[in-house]
Formats: sequence, C-alpha cells, structure tokens
Amino acid sequence: MKYRVFNFNPGPSTLPLEVLKTVQRELLDFQGTGMSILEISHRSTQFEDINNTANSLLKDLMGLGNGYHILFIGGGASSQFSNIPQNFLKQGMTANYIDTGTWASKAIKEAEKIGNVFVVASSKGKNYNYIPDFTSKDFTKDAAYVHITSNNTIKGTQFQCLPDTGSIPLFADLSSDICSKNMNYKQYSLFYAGAQKNLGPSGVTVVGIRKEVLENNKDNLPTMVDYNTHAKKNSLFNTPPVFAIYILKLVLEWIKNNGGLSGIEKVNRQKKDLIYNLLDSHSDFFKPTAEKNSRSWMNITFRLPSEELEMKFISEGAANGLIGLKGHRSIGGIRVSLYNAMTLEGAEAVSELMNSFIKKYG
Repeated sequence: MKYRVFNFNPGPSTLPLEVLKTVQRELLDFQGTGMSILEISHRSTQFEDINNTANSLLKDLMGLGNGYHILFIGGGASSQFSNIPQNFLKQGMTANYIDTGTWASKAIKEAEKIGNVFVVASSKGKNYNYIPDFTSKDFTKDAAYVHITSNNTIKGTQFQCLPDTGSIPLFADLSSDICSKNMNYKQYSLFYAGAQKNLGPSGVTVVGIRKEVLENNKDNLPTMVDYNTHAKKNSLFNTPPVFAIYILKLVLEWIKNNGGLSGIEKVNRQKKDLIYNLLDSHSDFFKPTAEKNSRSWMNITFRLPSEELEMKFISEGAANGLIGLKGHRSIGGIRVSLYNAMTLEGAEAVSELMNSFIKKYG
C-alpha cells in the first residue's frame, strides 16, 4: 500500500490506522485459537472477554459507573427510533421530541406510529440550520421522555449544551458525536449510537440505559424489541455482530491510550477551529450553512460561490487524497466530517485545499 487517503466520509467513516493494523495482524489467528475473529463463537471465552472489556471501557470513558446497562445490538440506530417508544411510551403519556434535522424527523415519524408525540421545538422552517430554543415549560405535563439528536450530520448543527429536562428522562441519538468530547453523559437516561462514525465499523449499535429507567419499561413486548432481553443476557441473547464489537473494543482502547475523552476533545477542538476560523476569515467566499451558535464539531458544512466551484473543490480534493468531501445529496455543497479517527493532519490538508481555492478563485 503506497499511502492512505484522508477519508472524510460521514459513515462508515475513517478508523484509526493503529486499530486497522491490529485487525490485520490478528485476522487469521485470533489469540492462538487457530481461527479468525470472524469465525469465533460468540459463546467462547475469547469473545466473552471482548464483550466485557468493550462494555467496561465504554462505561469508564463516559464516566457512567455501574448505574447503566450497555448493550451492543444490531439493527442500526434507525431501529431504535421505534424500539424506544415501544419500550417507554406508555398509554396516557406523550413522547416529546426536538426536531433538528433528517434523523430527528425520522425518529419522530416512527414514534408517531406507536403513540402520542409532541414536537417541542423545530428548526425545519429555516432548513434545519440551527438548534431551536426551548425550556422545560415547553414540555408536556405527561411527558414520557424528551428525545434529542445531539449532532446533525446533514445540516452540520449540534447541541452546544444539553437541555434541562428536570425529572423527565432525556433520551438522545448520539450517533455522530458520541465520545467526541469530555462531558457528563450521566445527564442521559438513555442514549444510542451507530458505531460507524466515532466508535468503530458499521454493524453494531451501542445503547446505554439507566438501570432504573429500564426497570419501568413496558410489559409484553416482542422479545427482540424489549431492551431487557439484551440487558439480561449481556447482549448475547442471540448472535451479536462479533467482528464489529471486536473492532469497537480496539477503538475504545485507542481512545483510552490517547488521553481518554479529554485527549480526544483536545484534538477535535483543534481540527474544527482550524476549519471554522478559515471559513470566518473568508466569509465572502465560503458560506457556512449552520448558524454560528449551532455549529457542529463533527460535520462542517459550507457552500462555495457556485456549484461549479464546489465540484472543482471536491475533484481537486480527491486528486490530492481527500475523499468524501461532497455534501449530502439533499443539500449539496461541501461537508468536512471530523470524526475521532480523523487526524489533525487531515484537517490541515483540507485547510490547505481551501487556501489554494481562495488564491485561485477568491
């Protein structure tokens, strides 16, 4: 292999090179078993150790302690859109949602099939380019939970601080920014995330649930929908996504070895500041699509003066090993995804491309 490109795809996204080398080294013979991790039984002691280690690492990194169940399940984050209301939206109660983009609106649509839903606030009227304001007074009195999507990959927005929901459980889709910074994750009663952006490959979804919250979920649920099914069996009720959990464990070890969430946050802050400072310094040429007080650390979205220039930016980037800079098909433009495994050098390479475009076309 001559070189690796900088992969800015929004998911599946780039993985740490150190992790990929470990996978390569262990792929044919995992820990002397004579089998690949792709072949190993999920009932084996080797996989039990992987599963338990990943569970403990995630709890430790996020500062959760023993008050949470951590589940590793299939189906993607999108499956949780319906699983959550099936488990927690009881009759006579209302699920409260904040509508901040495509994935939030999809979660709302699924919940509406299960029971009563109230949209507390929405930024749809301005094409989801900001995080709307709301207070606890806006929640319904019969709220079962409040659901947010912490980061919006398509529109490039992110909650800058968590809402105060008081005694109402706060649920969150953290798919795009889980473990990207040091924060109090105990504020969430439930969180979930597809691993394929910050934690590993596609195929495994992380679900964290406060234990006392799970004790009060609904009865008589379909077996695979019931979170208790997976919690009681330590995510081993059925065959889990073994390979994806194995890589997730390696990524969590990589995070720990790089200073934990504080170390990851430091680098992520440098990356996003580098790009946003350049955007703000040349606002007559680069047009960020998200309002300044709602900007995402993970997905930086902007437009150039013309679609023709945007296509040149994307093609020149690809020619120089910068892959995946095209904005989502629904909005176009440019999207720079700076997930955990994207290096500072990758962000610097994007800034060099931006500077060259300013000189040539600005």
